[in-house]
Amino acid sequence: MNVRDYVEANRRHWDEVARLHPRTAFYQYHLERLRSGGTALHRLEIDEVGDVAGKTLLHLQCHIGTESVSWARLGARVTAVDFSAGAIDEARRIASELRVDVRFERANIYELAGVVDGAFDIVYTSWGVLSWLPDLAAWARVVARHLKPGGVFYIAEFHPTPWIFDEFSEGLRVRYAYFPDGEPVMDETPSSYADPDSNLENRRTYSWPYPLGQVVTSLIEAGLRIELLHELPRCPYQMLPILVRDTTDDERWYRMPDGAPDLPLGFTLRALRD
Repeated sequence: MNVRDYVEANRRHWDEVARLHPRTAFYQYHLERLRSGGTALHRLEIDEVGDVAGKTLLHLQCHIGTESVSWARLGARVTAVDFSAGAIDEARRIASELRVDVRFERANIYELAGVVDGAFDIVYTSWGVLSWLPDLAAWARVVARHLKPGGVFYIAEFHPTPWIFDEFSEGLRVRYAYFPDGEPVMDETPSSYADPDSNLENRRTYSWPYPLGQVVTSLIEAGLRIELLHELPRCPYQMLPILVRDTTDDERWYRMPDGAPDLPLGFTLRALRD
């Protein structure tokens, strides 16, 4: 198989799960917060991105658009893209239900030209996006190309460290390499992360793990200046069985259990185009 075949398999998978996800408890959590006038964003993200009122914002890999709608409610003029037609259909439906104006477009992230023109004040992406990108350097160039001078790029993402562990083991058993060999990781888990009881038809996916240093370097080489990089001891999904719910605030986070050493589970990065 070649990269196009891998991406096409992933697209079929995301078309299927996008139609499932709005009905799952995982995403109903976000949708109910939005319906009650709240946000699908974390306070951390809102604080680190800063004031978006009146600014243009490009949301890459938006999935069903809950964060896109959240940024629009905070005053941004949002354009959001995803390669899944199913995801874009659901995102438009959700935005319409909530009466929020967001421009949603179906587009492969590497082929935005002609679909999304011009540059933006902010480019944003979050949580579970990087591993679906077969070419990280090209992705970073897309980010830089769509930023105005002085524009801000922001990503909140799972840290690559916990991805080295066996996702089915109750303990921490190393299964995957931190430094990959460039070949995609094939997975055939029959269910969606948002619904462990689902039985998917399009279950085969391909992902590309990246060390944190490669993420940072790709953005620097694309011409961006890193303003902050924060590693987090928590993340918004139980990516490993050992993780427990963090109840220190009203947001949905997971962390290592009491008595266990903290691991880096997430990171945020903010960069500028000079």
